[in-house]
Amino acid sequence: MSAEVDLLLQEAKESIEAAQNYRSELQLRLQGLNQARKQIRGSSGQAREALKRHFTELQAAATRLLSERLAGLLAEVDAIEADSVKPLDDCQSLIEHGVGQADELLREGEAALRCGLGEKEDKLGSFTKKAMHIQLDSLPEVPALVDVPCVSAQLDDSLLSVLRDRVSRHGCVSSHPPVQIDELQERPGSILVRWCKVDEDFAAADYRLQYRRSGTGGSQYEDAYIGRDCEFLILHLDPHTDYLFRVCARGEGRTEWSPWSIPQTGYTTLAPHEWRSGTEGYILSSRRNIALRNDSSQSRCPVLYSDAPTYFCGQTLTFKISAAGQTDRLDSLGVCIDSQSGEESLQRDQAVCISTNGAVYVNGKEMTNQLPAIGVGSVVTFDMEVVNLLPVSNNNNLSEGGHFKLRVTIGSGNREVVFDWLVDQAVDCLFFGCSFVHSGWKVLVF
Repeated sequence: MSAEVDLLLQEAKESIEAAQNYRSELQLRLQGLNQARKQIRGSSGQAREALKRHFTELQAAATRLLSERLAGLLAEVDAIEADSVKPLDDCQSLIEHGVGQADELLREGEAALRCGLGEKEDKLGSFTKKAMHIQLDSLPEVPALVDVPCVSAQLDDSLLSVLRDRVSRHGCVSSHPPVQIDELQERPGSILVRWCKVDEDFAAADYRLQYRRSGTGGSQYEDAYIGRDCEFLILHLDPHTDYLFRVCARGEGRTEWSPWSIPQTGYTTLAPHEWRSGTEGYILSSRRNIALRNDSSQSRCPVLYSDAPTYFCGQTLTFKISAAGQTDRLDSLGVCIDSQSGEESLQRDQAVCISTNGAVYVNGKEMTNQLPAIGVGSVVTFDMEVVNLLPVSNNNNLSEGGHFKLRVTIGSGNREVVFDWLVDQAVDCLFFGCSFVHSGWKVLVF
C-alpha cells in the first residue's frame, strides 16, 4: 500500500473520530436543550397550578367573608325592625281594642234609641254608664314618622376600587428568581453555601436557605438559615450523600418570600471533625464535635486532640467558644503535626496555637503579634496553605527530611495574624487540639 493511501486512511480515521466527537458534543447539547425545555415547561406548569390554587382559595375566602358580612348586616336590619315594630304593634292592639269597644258602644246606643218606652230609660241609663266607663275622650298617642326608625344601608363604593387596585397588584410572575445559589463548597461534615442576587432591582431584606437529602421522596426541605448574610455553613451532613439546596429572599417592607432558586445538588467527601473520646477531663457531645472541659480531673489535663488528622491545607478550621471558664497562660487552641500523649498544652514544638489571652505560639515560642482575648462567643479560625518546599536532598526525596513551609493565618474577632511555619516533614493533613487548665470551657469545632 502506497504512502499516499496510508495518508488518506489516516486522514479518514481522524475525520471519523472528529465526526464522532462532534456528534457526541451535539448530543450533549441536545440533552442540555431538553433539560432546559423540561425546566421551562415544568416550572410553568407548577406556576399555573400555584396561581389557580391560590386564586381559587382567595375566591372561596372572599365569597365566605362577603356572605358572612351580608348575613351580619341583614341580622342587624332584622333586629332593628323587630325592636322598632313592637311598640307599634302594641299601640295597634290598643287602638283595635278601643275600636271594638266603640263599635259595641255604638250598637248599644242605637239599640237603646230604638227600644220601646218601657225599656228606654233602663237602656239609656246602662248605655250612659258604659260610655262614661270607656273614657271616650282618651286617645292613644301615635308616634310621628320622624320619631320612628327609617332603616337604610350605607355602602361604601370605594371598597370595590380599593379591591380592584389591590387585586391588580396581587401576585406576580417572574421568569427568573431574584437570587440564585452561587457556590457549594465542601467542608468536613458540612457544606458552605454561597448565594447572590441576580435581579439588581430587587432590594433584599432577608434571605432564607433550605436543604434536604436528595433522592428521598419523604424528605422535606428544612430551614437552615434566615438572615441578611449571603453565605452559611450547614453542619452535621453525612459524607458522600447528595443534598439539595435552595434559597429565596424577602424584599424590603414585604412579608412574602420570593420564588425559590433553582435547586442545586451538593455533597461533601470530607469526614466531619471529631474530638478524640476517652481523654481525661473532657466530655464530648454525641457527634463528638463539641468538647466540654469538666472538673473531674484533679490535676492538669492532657491536650484533647482530634480523633484523626482531618485538617487539610486549603481548608478553614473553625473553633467556636460557647462557654468559658477561668483563663490560664497554658490554655491553647490550634493544630499540630502529631498527637503526642502526656502534653498539657499545644505550646510546644510541631504545633501552632492561640491561648485564651490572645497570645500566638509557633513551635512553643510566643509571637510578638497578639490577637484579642478569647471568651464566650469567640470564633477562632485557622487557614493554611503550602508556600514552597525547600530543597531537602540531592534527589528531592521528601522521605529523607527537610523543611516544609506553611503559611498560616489565625483569625480571632476582627483581627488576624499571618506567618510562615517551618516543619521538618511534608504534611498534607494535621491534627487539631485544645487544652484548658480550668473547667467550664466548651468548644465546637468545624
